[in-house]
Amino acid sequence: MHADDVRRDATPPIHSLAKRLATAETGFDLLGVLTSPCSARPMCTSQLALLQVFFLMVPEGIWPQPSFSPLGAVPTPSDVGPASPGGTLESSSEGSEAPWPVSGISTVGPTVLTPSAPGNGTVDLFPVLPICVCDLTPGTCDINCCCDKDCYLLHPRTVFSFCLPGSVRSSSWMCVDNSLIFRSNSPFPSRVFMDSSGIRQFCVHVNNSKLNYFQKLQKVNATHFETLATEFGGGSFTSTFQTQLPPPHYRAGDPILTYFPKWSVISLLRQPAGVGAGGLCAESNPAGFLESKSTTCARFFKNLTSSCTLDPALNAASYYNFSVLKVPKGMTDLQNMKFQVPVTLISQAGSPLLSGNTCQNVVYQVIYEIETNGTFGIQKVSVSFGQTNLTVEPGTSLQQHFLIRFRASQQSTTASPTGPRSGNPGYIVGKPLLVLTGDVSHSMTLLQSQGDGICSVKRYEVQFGVNAVSGCKLRLKKVDYSHLQQEIYETLHGKTSPEHVAIFGNAVPAQKREWTKILSRNCSVSATHCTSCCVIPVSLEVQVLWAYIGLQSNPQAHVSGARFLYQCQSIKDSQQVTEIPLTTVVTFVDITQKPEPPRGQPRIDWKLPFDFFFPFKVAFSRGVDSQKGSASPVLILCLLVLGVLKLETK
Repeated sequence: MHADDVRRDATPPIHSLAKRLATAETGFDLLGVLTSPCSARPMCTSQLALLQVFFLMVPEGIWPQPSFSPLGAVPTPSDVGPASPGGTLESSSEGSEAPWPVSGISTVGPTVLTPSAPGNGTVDLFPVLPICVCDLTPGTCDINCCCDKDCYLLHPRTVFSFCLPGSVRSSSWMCVDNSLIFRSNSPFPSRVFMDSSGIRQFCVHVNNSKLNYFQKLQKVNATHFETLATEFGGGSFTSTFQTQLPPPHYRAGDPILTYFPKWSVISLLRQPAGVGAGGLCAESNPAGFLESKSTTCARFFKNLTSSCTLDPALNAASYYNFSVLKVPKGMTDLQNMKFQVPVTLISQAGSPLLSGNTCQNVVYQVIYEIETNGTFGIQKVSVSFGQTNLTVEPGTSLQQHFLIRFRASQQSTTASPTGPRSGNPGYIVGKPLLVLTGDVSHSMTLLQSQGDGICSVKRYEVQFGVNAVSGCKLRLKKVDYSHLQQEIYETLHGKTSPEHVAIFGNAVPAQKREWTKILSRNCSVSATHCTSCCVIPVSLEVQVLWAYIGLQSNPQAHVSGARFLYQCQSIKDSQQVTEIPLTTVVTFVDITQKPEPPRGQPRIDWKLPFDFFFPFKVAFSRGVDSQKGSASPVLILCLLVLGVLKLETK
């Protein structure tokens, strides 16, 4: 766009004109504007149009940059011609004026002119392109294809209703607000139209639009084919198969590789886990490197007679008839025995045997001990089993326990008798609650039931900050009321009755000050008036009081106290009891007393009146000439600010 041509002859400019009129009387509302000099066009007469003018003070230096008109609002060549009174498009040509688009003020005189061109004939503003992309039918005129030479049309727009995209040169317009244009003497095509928001725009046609640039065909050869494909290419459905070497060593969480020499098969070390509401065993759960974990799952048998000897999950041999790879790179050389670690059997384990109505030597517990040595991988693997006998009957179930423990090979089993910490120093929510029995530290446990609801040997760990409830049925093999009460106590809190609870998560058994005694109240025989009754506990509630101490930015949780609260029930000696339902509950109570928040220093709360700055606004709103030589408002303001600062510093 040639902006200089648009404003070159616009005399007088809007800014200088506004300045001259600003000091004059405000009664002027008519301005005579010469549409164009008589010398600009041959055989022209001077015309004087009376326009109502509303002057807006526009600061110097502000001139909006021209912009492309929005899509759909750009005038097209078919718009050339007289506009109807109700239309929004107005045309102007060389020497025509851009009217003032002031809302509510009508213009006097003609404002819509038909563009004229020097010489005879009409100038086509959008000549056809050298490449006619819409000419799809050779030898035939394609409809609305304005560049089709088979149509033999000098002016296709007079025949076609519109031109297909690509058949004419794309038009580009640079637009500014029409109120900024006083007069246009531009030799280039111009338009005045109203956009979608109702604002009239003055637009000039760009004769060197970038939309008409041609993209040259890029030559591709073998030297830079790969470079271009990488730079401009995207995803592909095909991929190049590359042989990926296994990592040199295990990382934490990586599955542990196993090798079956008999079948030359590489597999993973499995740790079955319970899934679903029934806790059924999922065989595909892999064991993670350096992740010591314990899982429990249940197995149900429709026909234990056949599963007793055929199901590998019941056979101990299926848990050690393989070797473990020290590092993953041992996959590349399976014949090298230095990368293979055999699984050592610690406890004696027999094969399952069906004897009459009993399936003997069934595995119910598997414990792996794995020694590691950093990046050198696995150094030793040992396994021990727990076996039991199952009665062959419909709906028989078995609950299995799988435990995998990792330890460093340079450490002995007696190097850390206290076990892992539950926090340092404060407890971490979800870590085990540490208790002390004698001089042995362990975690507090709760009841756990088997698949049929009978109390299991396996117990839940009490997690700090997590309330829990569990229950099961204690099946009595022999009713002996003299030892029944002690047996139930051991079932509720475990065979090793906790005596102390750790105050912090890093408590050491040798430091007695780091432990607090657990308050306990057992069932009293004198609590009942029955002489031939036995009082037994049926429920245990573990109540733990804890609080945060230390910095509020890094609080540390500690146990303030704990107690065992038993609920007892009396049974008569004459009752034949075979099952007793038991319940254990653990609750954590936060007794943290938060300190009061710190208070800041008192400050003077002052406010200014609503019209405080009104005198200064009046003083500064006067003319520039009236303010010359008068510094009283500035002086008053400075004195006021100094007074406020002096009050605030007191």
